[in-house]
Amino acid sequence: MKERTHVIAKVLPGSIAEELELEPGDILVSINDKNIEDVFDYRYLLNDEYVTLLVEKPDGEEWELEVEKEYEEDLGVEFENGLMDDYRSCSNRCIFCFIDQMPPGMRETLYFKDDDSRLSFLQGNYVTLTNMSGHDLERIIQYRLSPINISFQAMNPELRCEMLRNRFAGRALEKADRLYEAGIAMNGQIVLCKGINDGRELEYSLECLSKYAPVLQSVSVVPVGLTKYREGLYPLQAFDREDARKVLSLIHSWQEKMMNRYGIHFVHASDEWYLLAEEDLPEEARYDGYLQLENGVGMLRLLLDQVDEAVESREGDGRRIEVTLATGELAGPYIKRCADRIREKFPNVHSRVEIIRNSFFGPQITVSGLITGTDLKEQLSGRELGDRILIPCNMLRSGEDVFLDDMTVEELEASLGKDIVVVGESGEELTEAVLEPAARREQKRRQMYEQTGSCHRRQAECGEIHTV
Repeated sequence: MKERTHVIAKVLPGSIAEELELEPGDILVSINDKNIEDVFDYRYLLNDEYVTLLVEKPDGEEWELEVEKEYEEDLGVEFENGLMDDYRSCSNRCIFCFIDQMPPGMRETLYFKDDDSRLSFLQGNYVTLTNMSGHDLERIIQYRLSPINISFQAMNPELRCEMLRNRFAGRALEKADRLYEAGIAMNGQIVLCKGINDGRELEYSLECLSKYAPVLQSVSVVPVGLTKYREGLYPLQAFDREDARKVLSLIHSWQEKMMNRYGIHFVHASDEWYLLAEEDLPEEARYDGYLQLENGVGMLRLLLDQVDEAVESREGDGRRIEVTLATGELAGPYIKRCADRIREKFPNVHSRVEIIRNSFFGPQITVSGLITGTDLKEQLSGRELGDRILIPCNMLRSGEDVFLDDMTVEELEASLGKDIVVVGESGEELTEAVLEPAARREQKRRQMYEQTGSCHRRQAECGEIHTV
């Protein structure tokens, strides 16, 4: 194991670290004479009520500190690297990787491909298992890190090697056996590519994966996302309405089988399939508690239900409001339904839904999280926008008022001459943002997944969640 340097970036007020007179720039060398590989070692070793810290000060002086604290109480420090280790890059060359479809000239961090199993636990990343070492696997089991989210893609080993363009991708599936035997909860994902891993291959994959249930809690099936920047890449095709209906028919048949076997639906279609097939979204009970909400499974159903609850809990009145709701093509019809539901009780509240076409990535990318500030500026300029513009928080970089193309919210406000309200992800937050004039600037971490983003995501620069 290489030696790691864990530099303290911040000491929280009132914390144990402050009492110990630790400062930014100090280095945590060891806990109980044991080296720290990453954040999981740090948390595990700090669980005791009595710990001994070895800290190196910027001038090289070493402090040995004995600490008595509550069980699992943290020191109250933040490190320069939140993972306390390097992010592990991906060794695959997946035929569907979204990062390979990014245009040139964007932020360097947007081109970083990670496949780090630790981020699966910390942030919900989907990992392919190909970059998970035996040491990583044993640490997951030792520390009981779950759930682990796995991009299976295909359970046919040869096909999986072809799709990931990694000759070890088939054998990597054996690691799922080890996780299953150890009782580590898992969620799975299949990025469906037309004519490649659909049809009989999808049937075979679901048959194999069903044997992991209920330790494998769920499997989502999502369509591959295709941008206009695919020159020289593997020739992938978009799904059409009939394709989507066939996929849904297969998924629904497996839901029935798994309900009979385990009392769970197990396999779920992402929202795109229902919109593409022009079929109604399933009812809430079909989502098994929304286990893969951030993977676009049930997000629209949950939004509709939450808006309905939020409106039902309010007393209607005659307030006069005109706002614009900007969203992507995928969610547009459902945002319109939410706006209509609000207006039922507040008849003078007019919410104009503006569906933004994705000129930046191309017309096949329909999710709001991949909409740029430039597309918003060009398509909203000259429109009647009402009192303010509402946008979903997933359009912005985590913790900042910055769009994917580096345009800031302030720059867009100046260009359009309107206040922009960043709306949280729940139906309650959407309802409140429409009805209340106070601007809300609530940024939440976007997440990039394979179906509309990439299987590879980095904590320092997360991508886009493919929701409303």
